[in-house]
Amino acid sequence: MITTRTYTVIPRLPDALRPAEDLAYNLWWTWNPEAQELFRTIDPDLWEESRHNPVKLLGAVPARRMERLTRDEHFMHRLRQVHDTLSRYLGAQTWYARTHGDTVTGSIAYFSAEYGLHECLPIYSGGLGVLSGDHLKSAADLGLPLIGVGLLYRHGYFRQRINRDGWQQESYPENDFYTMPIRPVKDAEDRDVTVVVEILGRNVEIGIWKAQVGRVPLYLLDTNRKANGAEDRAITGELYGGDQDTRIRQEIVLGIGGMRALVALGAIPTVCHMNEGHSAFLGLERVRMLLQEHELSFAEASEIVAASTLFTTHTPVPAGIDNFPRDLVGRYFGAYGEELGIALEEFLALGRRDGADSSSPFSMAVLALRLSGHANAVSALHGEVSRRMWESMWPGVPRSEIPIGHITNGVHTRTWLSDEFERLYDLYLDPAWIDNPIDRRLWTRVDRIPDAELWRSKERLRERLIDYSRRKLRTQLERRGAHKNTILQASEVLDPEALTIGFARRFATYKRATLIFRDPDRLESILTNAERPVQLIFAGKAHPKDLEGKEFIRTVVRFANEERFRRHIVFLENYDMLVARYMVQGVDVWLNTPRRPMEASGTSGMKVPVNGGINMSVLDGWWGEGHNGENGWAIGSGDEFEDFGYQDEIESMAIYSLLEDEVVPLFYERGPDRLPRGWIGTMKASIKSVCPFFNTNRMLEDYTQQYYLPGLLQWNALTADDMAEARRLSTWRETVRREWGRVRVAGVEAAVDQPIPMGGHLEVKVLVVLGALTPSDVAVELYHGPADSDGRVIEGKPIRLKPRKERHEDAWVFTGNSPCDFAGRHAFSVRVVPWRPGMAQPLEMGSMTWW
Repeated sequence: MITTRTYTVIPRLPDALRPAEDLAYNLWWTWNPEAQELFRTIDPDLWEESRHNPVKLLGAVPARRMERLTRDEHFMHRLRQVHDTLSRYLGAQTWYARTHGDTVTGSIAYFSAEYGLHECLPIYSGGLGVLSGDHLKSAADLGLPLIGVGLLYRHGYFRQRINRDGWQQESYPENDFYTMPIRPVKDAEDRDVTVVVEILGRNVEIGIWKAQVGRVPLYLLDTNRKANGAEDRAITGELYGGDQDTRIRQEIVLGIGGMRALVALGAIPTVCHMNEGHSAFLGLERVRMLLQEHELSFAEASEIVAASTLFTTHTPVPAGIDNFPRDLVGRYFGAYGEELGIALEEFLALGRRDGADSSSPFSMAVLALRLSGHANAVSALHGEVSRRMWESMWPGVPRSEIPIGHITNGVHTRTWLSDEFERLYDLYLDPAWIDNPIDRRLWTRVDRIPDAELWRSKERLRERLIDYSRRKLRTQLERRGAHKNTILQASEVLDPEALTIGFARRFATYKRATLIFRDPDRLESILTNAERPVQLIFAGKAHPKDLEGKEFIRTVVRFANEERFRRHIVFLENYDMLVARYMVQGVDVWLNTPRRPMEASGTSGMKVPVNGGINMSVLDGWWGEGHNGENGWAIGSGDEFEDFGYQDEIESMAIYSLLEDEVVPLFYERGPDRLPRGWIGTMKASIKSVCPFFNTNRMLEDYTQQYYLPGLLQWNALTADDMAEARRLSTWRETVRREWGRVRVAGVEAAVDQPIPMGGHLEVKVLVVLGALTPSDVAVELYHGPADSDGRVIEGKPIRLKPRKERHEDAWVFTGNSPCDFAGRHAFSVRVVPWRPGMAQPLEMGSMTWW
């Protein structure tokens, strides 16, 4: 074997160009058009070849070109301007500093398995990663004390190529970290900062890289270290690759290694946010750290961790959750459980839906729920789905009160906004919209934009998308070895003036990418109408092991290759953030066809309205909240079907009808000035309704108010005075669990024999036996609402009853009343739940006794 040694060559920039290096290594440039244009000016061809990677660009530009730039007064002036803009951004007072900086201390660590920040940093696969990237960008804009933690994949997610048969093929080119906008973290002696995790008795060394995202640091973990064997170096090899052993190792590195990395960096967080269950092991590591530093029991440490941990679930079906066999988890965590002071069976129970069922698998989502005092879904509908999925973990609790809330996702507006529309908004809204994109009053000023200007801006974006699609298609055909005539015809596909519909997302089967092809002849009549042509642009990847998803891609490609559709349908390979920007900016309509309710949220459609596009979607995920009847089109009426074939037939027909009767006529209805006034009105309605709410600034403010601040405050309260409150809370819980079997509702008195006039009250007196507990340990609630035909409460709401000093033998007395605000048949019941101040969620213990 030939011996080699590695070394690193770094760009050598003239001193005058050092500010360009500062800009290149802060991913703030990914949402700043002036910075991107500055890099493009250095060398337009290299900028494109580098996939818009400024670090790679600066390392490839010849020295002579660099010297000429230092003598270019115009370029140097622009460089100073952009660098000054970054400096002002970093030093400005932020929303968080103004509203919470003086009242709350502590930091937030955000853990995600993938981050989609830009195409030049390919460590993401799709929507989850792009959401994580947008999350960090808005956290930077708002000034949240947030730190990102993730994995740095040597091969990232696969590159997609489509062969002549239309079949997806994957390749895994190696990422060159040293030419990406990230840097290895060094100590004071310029040595790599590393941490170690034990995996199957081996010490695995983890290196740490840093990506700076505006004000927010993102630390990325890398096991491709010389100290590790080949098996361990491969842990961070591929995103979502390998078998279950690979997956659990990645999740150990992310959760446990991630927490240890933050400790090594002196950045121990107060609150941890798990974006999906991949990082759930961080909760165990936080417990272990507390046990090591303080004389706490596992239960006491768990109180502190749960109170300051948030779990966001993105999965609407059990099949999408990581589940591991008992023996696998036992092999990896037997020794770790000893460090936590719990037996292996207790450890395994933490990840079982039914902790006592030793045959059930170990679920990362269940572990996350058990170690988190706060949990949320990512849309209102997904909240309902999640509460239904996990209600067995809270027996006796009405589904509507399962402690899983929701915060609907958003997108980082400036990342996805085109230059054309940014200029329009600056001119007609107010330049301040950039700093406050959630201000609805500013967005109402969209009506001030002249129709002609708005339409021409949209036309330019469509023309840009068509040009990009033709160039990309030509490259695809050349690589496949297509006939030269076929390659020449690529420049004739698509029409820059035709109604353009986009469909781009992961090719999971439930997203039904082929739904629009169920009646090819009817589709042909829509697309090829000489006076009102329509065209479809598709993009997306199927997971390498998803053969059915790959078959969907082949179906789309087959139709695109048919002569009758060749000019009207295009499939763009290797969907990534670059392709996504062209598409969400250029399309007129964004088509989304998930099988309701399997789309947790979806964010691709949120990126379209800010660029003048309109959504046409099934009422699933975010569109169930976003559609208002005037800002786009709903496919179907939100029904859910047991017969999927029937559902596909009904909703495909709905697509054709919408296109024929509403979408196409509205687009082509022109007045003497050739402007589609009705279409432009829908564009404006879409912008005004979607943009101020479905953005990550609003999303982050919701997370801050509903979860981050309560978590920070609870951590501070539970850890004060040597964890005194945590110890008290743990002791109280143990007492409640021991005594709860003795709790019962002994009697209820209520005058229900006679009708109650509307506006009156139903007075209720309740006798509750509490055993050794006292009224201060419980909440006794009147649960009331409309009644069904069997006398059961429908969509009930609780009212807290007040304890009285009097007692009846061994029962405590509680009283209260229910308002009678509307007429009709009503019902009520009474329930008792454990309660005391300091609990993260009133129903978190899952104990509930009903009358």
